[in-house]
Amino acid sequence: MHIFDTSSKVTLEERRAADGLDAYVPRILYDGELYDADVDRFFLDLPLNGVRSRHSLRAYGYDIMVWLRFLTEVCDKTVWGAARADVVVFHRIRRRGEPGSRISASSWNRSIAAIDKLYEWGVREGLLPSSPFSHREIWRRNRTRGQGRLVTRNGAFEGRANQNTIRFVTLEAFRQFRDVGLRGLTADGAERPGARDRNGLRNVLFAELLVVTGLRLEEASFLLAFELDALPAANASRGQTWLNLPAGLTKGERGRAILIPDDLIHRLRTYVRVERAHAVTKFKARQGWDLVERPILVRRPSAGSGNLSLLDGRAVPLEVFSPEERGRLVICEADNTPIEPAVLWLTEVGQPVRPNSWEVAFARACQRCQANGFPIDISPHQLRHTFAVHMLAMLIQRQLGRRSLESSAGPAEGYRRILGDPLQQVQRLLGHASLETTSIYLDHIATRADTVDTAVAELLALLPGGGRL
Repeated sequence: MHIFDTSSKVTLEERRAADGLDAYVPRILYDGELYDADVDRFFLDLPLNGVRSRHSLRAYGYDIMVWLRFLTEVCDKTVWGAARADVVVFHRIRRRGEPGSRISASSWNRSIAAIDKLYEWGVREGLLPSSPFSHREIWRRNRTRGQGRLVTRNGAFEGRANQNTIRFVTLEAFRQFRDVGLRGLTADGAERPGARDRNGLRNVLFAELLVVTGLRLEEASFLLAFELDALPAANASRGQTWLNLPAGLTKGERGRAILIPDDLIHRLRTYVRVERAHAVTKFKARQGWDLVERPILVRRPSAGSGNLSLLDGRAVPLEVFSPEERGRLVICEADNTPIEPAVLWLTEVGQPVRPNSWEVAFARACQRCQANGFPIDISPHQLRHTFAVHMLAMLIQRQLGRRSLESSAGPAEGYRRILGDPLQQVQRLLGHASLETTSIYLDHIATRADTVDTAVAELLALLPGGGRL
């Protein structure tokens, strides 16, 4: 039987009957019943072992479900009876099989990481003597510090699968996407009667927010309207303002601060006063809170408050609310009457705009661009990469303008010193846990010739010998 057969008895249940974040811990079923109690314990332990995002939990669920289907329907084995030979056959099916079952190297590595975590947990729990995977120690060089360390690597991983997966766009392509795709203008910037997207202003603001801040899709989707109220008024001498992202909104619950241009803040506030206010009116008229799944009713907070007050009087720190819970926040009047969602971005009838709705809006905008002769294909996450590549290139360029290499340090050490601060700045802005993750963007800034050419020329001029090889 094909491991993707919809008639398979091994299925995934993405939600479970539980309170809070546990509701998003998946369950694997066999013929409608729990597949294995120990596998279920593994999923329930994932948040304690660093897997907290509901999207990551869902990905773990699907990757492990496919593996369990394979063991059940191809090997006639249970999860704890798997052997090394089964991994070999699984690789043949998933990486060398026919189209439809064959996946990319990066998808394979992601699935192996999930399955490997399951068996590491199983060995610790005494459910099996050893993992069906083989492991070896390798020396991993730290590209940002020129040092390295020994790490344990699963032998089933395929090397360097993710090195070329970063996609970003030029700023000119973004302008075409914004004006033609999202706003519905003609290629020369003129109005096109009847062709403009009715949510064009909102969608343009959202896209600009992504490209100038590097926010993740989920982070940007669940910003709260009153968080803008805490920001200071625009200041011509300042130009941009820091916005603190609470831990619960960010990946890994690390929290961070981002910089937003004051001009964008001004336009966001105009959106709140006009377009969003109109959506809130419809939300109240239609009693839209009845459509919010498990609404969390709160009092309207004061600007800059770090807590939300529930209707029962409890004060809850804002940082504990997950993105999904932010989407369920509904602000109430003093008499407990619901009046509006707390999130910034609303549909025409006042419901929160979900992350998948932004992806649909972007896809529609790309189709409009393509119909007008612009071969543009942009996703929300690409705009995060775009921010990272351009920001890193510009910071390196400015850094080169301020520093000179000391010949005693040598060109390699001097280059690392020059790159250190820009990489760390971009790491903080993006919210990466590791500088190694941010350093991947170094491989891509060379394609941005208009911002890098000067930096490269200055770097070569500073090297011993004037850059002559």
